[in-house]
Amino acid sequence: MPKRFFVKSYGCQMNVYDSARMSDLLRSGGHVETSDPAKADIIILNTCHIRERATEKIFSELGRVRELKSERASQGRKTKIVVAGCVAQAEGAEIVARQPAVDIVVGPQAYHHLPALLEGCASSPAIELDLAPVEKFAQLPLPARADIQARGVSAFVTVQEGCDKFCAFCVVPYTRGAEISRPVSAVLSEIENLAASGVREITLIGQNVNAYHGEGPDGRTWSLGRLLSRVAKVTGIKRLRYTTSHPLDMDDELIEAHRDLSVLMPYLHLPVQSGSDRVLAAMNRRHDARAYLRIVEKVREARPDIALSSDFIVGFPGETKADFEGTLDLVREVKFASSFSFKYSARPGTPSAQAKDQISDEVKMERLANLQALLEEQRQAFNHATVGRELDVLFDKPGRHQGQIAGKSPYLQPVHVEHRGAVIGDLASVLITAAGPNSLAGRLVEGKAAA
Repeated sequence: MPKRFFVKSYGCQMNVYDSARMSDLLRSGGHVETSDPAKADIIILNTCHIRERATEKIFSELGRVRELKSERASQGRKTKIVVAGCVAQAEGAEIVARQPAVDIVVGPQAYHHLPALLEGCASSPAIELDLAPVEKFAQLPLPARADIQARGVSAFVTVQEGCDKFCAFCVVPYTRGAEISRPVSAVLSEIENLAASGVREITLIGQNVNAYHGEGPDGRTWSLGRLLSRVAKVTGIKRLRYTTSHPLDMDDELIEAHRDLSVLMPYLHLPVQSGSDRVLAAMNRRHDARAYLRIVEKVREARPDIALSSDFIVGFPGETKADFEGTLDLVREVKFASSFSFKYSARPGTPSAQAKDQISDEVKMERLANLQALLEEQRQAFNHATVGRELDVLFDKPGRHQGQIAGKSPYLQPVHVEHRGAVIGDLASVLITAAGPNSLAGRLVEGKAAA
């Protein structure tokens, strides 16, 4: 008899992708997905370990799931609780020790073992933390057409996993393992399947996606720039993106892809973390602020209409007021369209967690507020600068109001228009007429197809 399963994903796009593939895997075995955990025989929490609050949120959620499991047990229904993802990899047996209701702990590179683990964990919890991602991808089934269509016209495709950079604040090398890249043929097979099922926008993802070095059909190692050039030729794909990149791997071939590929969107997420050379060295980022600014300059020369976003950490151990001012100076120079910023959070096992010169939470909060105010000012300025421009919009869902359709601009801005015959999956030219706090409004340009 098929079992019902429920998947809840936390954190980054990699987890969104992994959750979808776990769902595909279970469906291929005859199981049925449900959006209601109270009806699920299998509850999967796909976890993120990047920040402390995210980790504690998982244990809080496990308390609620345990109560649900007990309630179902009182009704004679069995429930298996699975903790997957990076918290699973990092915490391992500690998860079972803290929450004995958990049946399976499976790391992000081992979830292809999930069907076997579900079959074999009847008497005691199962823990599987293998770090062999190439084997994982080889064993995952391609998603069915109906499942792809249910997820919409945009899709993530993992092409690279793991990290060899060992930034002092980051757990990824310990939870995702060393950098590996999928073969070009495997990536193309997945994307062609998605395109044939109606997907129009592909985002290539990886912890350091621009470190991609997969084997090509010619037997040579391909870069991300070369891979993008090949994916751009897949019939049906109208838009390409990639994330997340490291400045060290932003090579000339990738920058040239922004110049040469019209389907590659003019939007680059390139985390810098700090504008202080002293802090960047302590973070082990292996670049300084000037090197980052040179990359930005080269990218903008190649693609003048490109917009940039970034990640920032404030309050890294030892960060002085002058260091923080260096970050503000860099932000003012680059002028980001959007960014993510966080207080430094010590992750167990990382070098910076052992630093003695930790910054007080009060100082971190003050600095974060100042940085976010500047970043938000820049975001709003960028959004308002699009008013009066014609932007291509890929429509992906109904609008918030009757008669509206919504989509994304090349810069990932939500755009709402009166549909007037436009349908989901269409790429159309839209004149932007207004900018709200979090979205744009516009009208279709009659008789003009998207570029």
